[in-house]
Amino acid sequence: MSFSKPLDALSITIATRESRLALWQAEHVQALLTGLGHRVALLGMTTKGDQILDRSLSKVGGKGLFVKELEVALEEGRADIAVHSLKDVPMDLPEGFVLACVMEREDPRDAWVSPVCASLAELPPNAIVGTSSLRRLVLLREALDALGRQDVRIEPLRGNLDTRLRKLDEGQYHAIVLAAAGLKRLGLESRIRHSFEPAESLPAAGQGALGIEVRADRADLLQALAPLVHMPTWQRVAAERTVSRAMGGSCSMPLAAYAHWANDGVLQLDAAWGDPEGHQPVVRVCERAPVQDLVQAEALGQRAAGALRAAGAHPPASGA
Repeated sequence: MSFSKPLDALSITIATRESRLALWQAEHVQALLTGLGHRVALLGMTTKGDQILDRSLSKVGGKGLFVKELEVALEEGRADIAVHSLKDVPMDLPEGFVLACVMEREDPRDAWVSPVCASLAELPPNAIVGTSSLRRLVLLREALDALGRQDVRIEPLRGNLDTRLRKLDEGQYHAIVLAAAGLKRLGLESRIRHSFEPAESLPAAGQGALGIEVRADRADLLQALAPLVHMPTWQRVAAERTVSRAMGGSCSMPLAAYAHWANDGVLQLDAAWGDPEGHQPVVRVCERAPVQDLVQAEALGQRAAGALRAAGAHPPASGA
């Protein structure tokens, strides 16, 4: 990937979490911006989401726990940009902040990681599968029920990627499900026993894509980051994130949304909603439309959310 040099070089500080994956992401953006002639430093930070590991995100405040401290650093001027995994970014940013850039997407799929079996069907009796995601829990439970495997337990799994792999290797789980993108970015693709196609496990909104957040008043940064934008990815994730926003945007709601460009050039958006209590079957919808800009992408997301509600999906109760 090569870009033309900017007219005005900037000194840019990137606020980043200190996990190995977050640092890889920040260093990736640092290298691209340095290649454009900017001077780029990193500001490593530990967020509340990194510190609270004994409870699920849906019970302690949601995905915003991973970005709040980074936004404070932007607001106070200690940093200029924050690099995020988009699936960790709340659907509505605080006033005064904007998503300045969405970069080209890595593999959006879920990955099956296990030292003992290559698939769900091969799990031993009374096996334990780990996941931190309500979306994955609902989809896994649906697949296991179809296999008649009510004996398999799905247990919470928190921590950064390395911590999750360590817990697996220690024998706390027979298998875990992670985002393929993170494993690939850290050179751990060999740990993947199976990559779930979207039809098997529909990804989360924004999964595999990196987004860069800035203060809304930083026009200089919007200009500097423009060469990093990958608009086909941005349109895909805009549609996906709109579904989540329209459905309540809460990580206490098992929701999947995945858009891809079909062969005829239209954007196809698949979405799925699950009942966290398991009282209703998973609801799935598919919407398609020609999309040429972010407004049209968001309109497609609104249509998909409407279709989900019409099919019986409903947002979580207030405060969930």
